[in-house]
Amino acid sequence: MPSTRNIHDPRLADAWATLQAHSTRGLPLDPDASRLAFADPEFLLRRETRGIRFQLELLKPDLEQQAHGIENTIVVFGSARFRSEEEAAALVVAAEQAGDEAQLRRARALARNSHYYEKARAFGRIVTEYSASRQPDDQLFICTGGGPGIMEAANRGAHEADGISVGLSIALPMEESANRYITPALSFRFHYFALRKMHFMMRAKALVAFPGGFGTLDELFEVITLVQTRKAKQVPIVLFGSEYWKKLVDFEFLVDEGVVSPTDLDLVQHADTPEQAWAIIRDFYQL
Repeated sequence: MPSTRNIHDPRLADAWATLQAHSTRGLPLDPDASRLAFADPEFLLRRETRGIRFQLELLKPDLEQQAHGIENTIVVFGSARFRSEEEAAALVVAAEQAGDEAQLRRARALARNSHYYEKARAFGRIVTEYSASRQPDDQLFICTGGGPGIMEAANRGAHEADGISVGLSIALPMEESANRYITPALSFRFHYFALRKMHFMMRAKALVAFPGGFGTLDELFEVITLVQTRKAKQVPIVLFGSEYWKKLVDFEFLVDEGVVSPTDLDLVQHADTPEQAWAIIRDFYQL
């Protein structure tokens, strides 16, 4: 009598098993025409296969987040250079001992801005503690660019609240590794900025932008533009640190010059405490 079969058994050969069997037989994956296409880095890195790489960077984080129940995120942007109050204070002491004026100026700037790190950390904790008592469909998860500074702080707050959080880091020559507070299974690395920014928006229910540099501005204005042009649904866009943002960007000037509508200013709101930022999001969704 033939053995019974499981109806859920796959019908096609498993690609990974094929590669393992190839290796077990001692057949190296030499760069030649007979190598399996999906195991051929030189082929996958050709200009003509760029579209395939786009699709892979779209699919991998999407499928993994689905598997972990990540459907709604609050994206936190901000400077990668800011440090915790404790670390910044230590840098000031070290600079004073070294007697290096330039180093001391940089250390004092970090100490002056370290409160933003602590506030991003507190914000990550608030969001995560809220979600801990909610049904899966109503949970909100912190998502950052995966790096140090403000990104680390928000992921750290979520971690300290015993929650999970997402990191979408970018592969850059000078970029540090992803921060250690991201949930390991949700720490993704991208080659393409465009695909990374798409993933920020795919699940974002709010954006909180802390003070930052060119990268933060790039991410912030892309979101504002998508919402303004209705390519994305309206979400709360919170500029954290009103003094910083009002000095850096004069949105009223844009209205005066007629390049944006007065109603466009309603797309952004300011906050100076983690509680204020959370209240804006909470009120928007009537949580």
